[in-house]
Formats: sequence, structure tokens, C-alpha cells
Amino acid sequence: MSTALTGPAKQIGEQLYLGSNIYFNKLNKNGGINGAHVELIVADDGYEPKRAVSNTRHFIYRDKVDALFGAMGTPTSFAVLPILEQLQIPYLMPYSGAKFLHYQPTINVFNIRASYDDEADEQIKYLVEENNHTRIGFLIQADEFGLVVESGLRESLAKHNLKPVKVARYQRNSNEIMSALEILKASGATAICLVGTYKPLSEFINSAHEQQFMPDYTSISFASSNDLFARLKYSSKLMATEVVPNPNKCDAYWCTEFLKDMAAAQINTPNRLHFEGYINAMVFSAAAQRCPQPLQHDCLMQRLNIIFSEDKQVNALFVNKTDKNKHIIYRSVF
Repeated sequence: MSTALTGPAKQIGEQLYLGSNIYFNKLNKNGGINGAHVELIVADDGYEPKRAVSNTRHFIYRDKVDALFGAMGTPTSFAVLPILEQLQIPYLMPYSGAKFLHYQPTINVFNIRASYDDEADEQIKYLVEENNHTRIGFLIQADEFGLVVESGLRESLAKHNLKPVKVARYQRNSNEIMSALEILKASGATAICLVGTYKPLSEFINSAHEQQFMPDYTSISFASSNDLFARLKYSSKLMATEVVPNPNKCDAYWCTEFLKDMAAAQINTPNRLHFEGYINAMVFSAAAQRCPQPLQHDCLMQRLNIIFSEDKQVNALFVNKTDKNKHIIYRSVF
């Protein structure tokens, strides 16, 4: 697992890892997978592509891992594509909804997350259909992540014969948003779609409020709504799209199991990121248990790709009942 354990996005990586590790520890205490214990090796990439490539090569060539699991981010995933295309090692549950991972992928990938296009559709529906906005601006992280989400947002706006009134960008792993704030404030936008991580986005919203600029906002799930909301100083209207339910307000079987396991691990404030990491580990384990040892890539991917039809309790969390090709999108509101 290559993820951010340092830097301004570290809380995302830390919480995903913790959720996965709690499930795997429980599994190993109960005999593991067909007698084999799961070892989750984690390395810090700081949400930087070059470090993700180095970690991935180390995992494959030195650690001889069976799979790459829970990798964090679109720019990091994009950077390791050449390795994955060459070796076809399973790339499981990446923390990204990028198109190249979801639509006709060239790698051996398995996604639990909804696509960013699904999230974009929900955000534009909220802003345009439910709140009657027509002057919508974008604040975009300037990298592959920003570009793929921006593309989905533009496509969703186009369905309503709209375009963004202004697009402002900021550098990944920085909080330098003041020039972007000036641009969007001058644009006359009444709503802004935010694409980034929790620190720069909260800095933008707080600074905008202090300048008497208070549009409505939407945010992509990658930002980590729990960490984003916690950093807001003022009352704001912000809707974040989510790809897993709030486990604290969910009575589904896996929500209940998750809360029990988090309490046993003395985690007092379990959140969606913990839950996503936990679910990732559970789904991997459920598929791997249906394969003989030693674990083979073909069997693992085959079992993963039918897991939603095999497990109704997993299916209920993610699959849209009215459209089996789309995931459920949840919302959280500040």
C-alpha cells in the first residue's frame, strides 16, 4: 500500500490504512485466509507520483507482493500505469475515481469507489437542478486528478447547456489559493465545485468568507469531508459527494461490524475513510478466501469481479438498485 503518511494529505492515507489494518488484524487472529496470514506492507509516498513509482517498484521486485492495495490518488496511479500495464499485477481498490481506472482500463484493476463522473453528475444535479445555480466556477488541483474531475464536471454541466464561468487552479500539496480566490471572486460565481484535498479547500472557504465571498460549494469525496468540515471556521453551505455511507448512521451489516471492530481497537471517532479502508480489506479477503493457495492473480481477479453478485451485504452498500452500472453516491453536508 503506497499512500500519503506525511504531507498535507496525510490524514487521508493514515485513516485508510488504519481501517484496512484493523480488518486484517482481526482476520489474522481468526486464522487468516485459508491458513495464510495477510501482511499489509505500507510505504509513504506523500501523495507525490515519483515516490509512488519508487514504492511500487520496491513492492513488486523486492517484496514480491501478491497485489498492490489501496493506493492513494490519481496522479500517483497515473504515474505507475506503465509498470502495471507491463506486469498486470492486481491493482486493488485505489483511492481514485479516475476514468483511466474505470473505463476500459489497460491494467488489472478492481474498483470499489464510484467514478468521478458519477460524483460530478451528483454535484451538478445538486447545484443546477436543486439550487438553481447557473454561474458555477471550479477550483481545481493542477494535476491529473484535477484534470479528470474537471472533465467530468464539464460534461455534467454541458448536459444543462452550461459551462464554468471560471476555472482557477492551485498546485498539489500546497495551500497557495489566494490568486485562485481572487479569480473566482471576480468571476461572479454563485457556486464553486472544489477539487482537491482538505487543507487547501478549507483554506479557500475560510479566506473567501473573510472577504465576504460566500458562494455555495461542492466537493469531491477524495478531499475527505470529515477533515475538511473540521477545518471550517464559519458557517458555510458545502455538499460533499461520498462513495461509502456514514457508518455512524447506517444499520447495514457491515456498518455494524465495522463499528464493533473499531470500538475493540479503541478508535473513538470512526469515519468514512476508516470505513472505506475496512471495506477494501474485507472485499479483498472475501475474494481471496475463494481461491486456493498459493494465491493466483487470475483467480483473485475473477472472484473480485463477481463479489457484488456473491455478497448481497456488500452489494447493498455500493450498487445502485435502479442502475446496476452505477454506484450509489451518498452526500454529506456542512
